[in-house]
Amino acid sequence: MITPADVRATLRQILTTTADQIGRETGFVQRRSKLSGSGFVATLLFGWLTKPTATLGELAQTAAALQVPVSPQALDQRFGPTAAACLEEVLTTAVQALVVAEPVTIPVLERFTGVYVQDSSSIPLPAALAANWPGCGGRTPGAGQASLKIQVRLELRRGQLSGPDLEAGRAQDRASALQHTMLPAGSLRLNDLGYFSLAVLRACDQAGVYWLSRYQVQTVVSDSQGRRLENLARWLTRQGPTVDQPILLGAQERLACRLVAARLPAALVNRRRHKLRAAAKREGQTPSQTKLALAGWNLFVTNVPVELVTLEEALVLARVRWQIELLFKLWKSHGRIDQSRSTKPWRILCEVYAKLLAMVVQHWLLLLSCWHAPDRSLFRAAQTVQKLGLALAGTLHDPASLTATIAILQRCLVSGCRLDKRRGHPSTYQRLLATAAPVPLPGAPDLASSEPERAA
Repeated sequence: MITPADVRATLRQILTTTADQIGRETGFVQRRSKLSGSGFVATLLFGWLTKPTATLGELAQTAAALQVPVSPQALDQRFGPTAAACLEEVLTTAVQALVVAEPVTIPVLERFTGVYVQDSSSIPLPAALAANWPGCGGRTPGAGQASLKIQVRLELRRGQLSGPDLEAGRAQDRASALQHTMLPAGSLRLNDLGYFSLAVLRACDQAGVYWLSRYQVQTVVSDSQGRRLENLARWLTRQGPTVDQPILLGAQERLACRLVAARLPAALVNRRRHKLRAAAKREGQTPSQTKLALAGWNLFVTNVPVELVTLEEALVLARVRWQIELLFKLWKSHGRIDQSRSTKPWRILCEVYAKLLAMVVQHWLLLLSCWHAPDRSLFRAAQTVQKLGLALAGTLHDPASLTATIAILQRCLVSGCRLDKRRGHPSTYQRLLATAAPVPLPGAPDLASSEPERAA
């Protein structure tokens, strides 16, 4: 079981000894200075953890809490290539730390050795940083010459965080290192279509890893006898409102799996088709008739046997992938990892690295305190962490006081950081718990017609 002493030890190791060593190795510290590598890293981390919009003056106040005397002007002068290199290396070291919580008690998740969701998110950067982090060059709306893509994998039972791994904005999700890092046997992989690869799914199959994925429209589907289904939408309609059939996936791979589908109500189908047409129009294209027809279904493929997960349970589990989106939303809307008060390229890049590091530390604190609760509210918990950020900074160099501060935070997070139960539109955790119940949730809409919640 993770304890305040465990988090304290990890924090102190990375933010003191490790940060000082990296500060020297990257050239950020070249001689004796009042602002060491650890002082610089901890100042930015706790300053922006406490207030993501903190000014240089407020960061200097955080430095004072850390017993690091530095003026706002002196701090501003330190933002540069070596500072960015120092922060990037400390972040890389931090994400390698293994910090996990006691597993949350949700019966359907306990059938797997782990339940992993993965996705990426992009952060725009000034064009002057294109040599460091090349973007997509403005090919799509909002994309620029420079951007940073972060790859994150989250294990939902124990909360283990893999990443954020840093990539150029133009990098493909299918080529990411996490995409090709094999999961433990008996675990469940839930990834978006950006990671859809028959070769990867085949490798997972051979390694004993379960997977559940949305169906990629262009992928060839054959029935269990090997007969190709030329018109999948028409075939689905003949099966009924829900479908759970063995199929072969891919023209060459012919990967044996289940096709799990549920027909959607007309209002939702119309919204989906409107989005498809709008997205295609932005690209100067028109959506295919196949895409428009299949928009009438929630459509998934999986190698999980029906004895382990029923059709109804598979539809609920598919919703769980949205939890990684909620994590990114928390980091961006609350942690503001993609926002800066500055227009100076190197200061902006330093801010991105420091805020990502702050989000990793925040995640450790949430694992310690509330991850075990199925109805946890990460947004409310993050607000509580923010309130005690300066107290954590002030006790960093006093092990006993830091442990006590973390314990106080732990007690605060246990109380009040919970989601409210909803009858009309149950949250994902309610649906997951309901899969183990003998009767459906009162007032719950049809699983097939519902969409994932959009807020933590």
